[in-house]
Amino acid sequence: MQSRNKIFDDLSQLMTNAMGVAQGARTEAETAMKSLMDRWLADRDFVTREEFEAVRAMAQKAREENEALRARLDAMDKQG
Repeated sequence: MQSRNKIFDDLSQLMTNAMGVAQGARTEAETAMKSLMDRWLADRDFVTREEFEAVRAMAQKAREENEALRARLDAMDKQG
């Protein structure tokens, strides 16, 4: 009976080690994939959300200024 427990203990230790190796491989694969995706995204020249919002605000301000200038021109046309 003692030898059976030793076999089960050895088998249990082997499975535990195998799970540790599998977990390590998974972590390594995730890290490699994240690195690959980061490089791919960096090569695509995407803008950040903050940059997008800043340009959007500038465009909105330019639109508002354009409308104000148009109103001034219309007023000047009415006077002249």
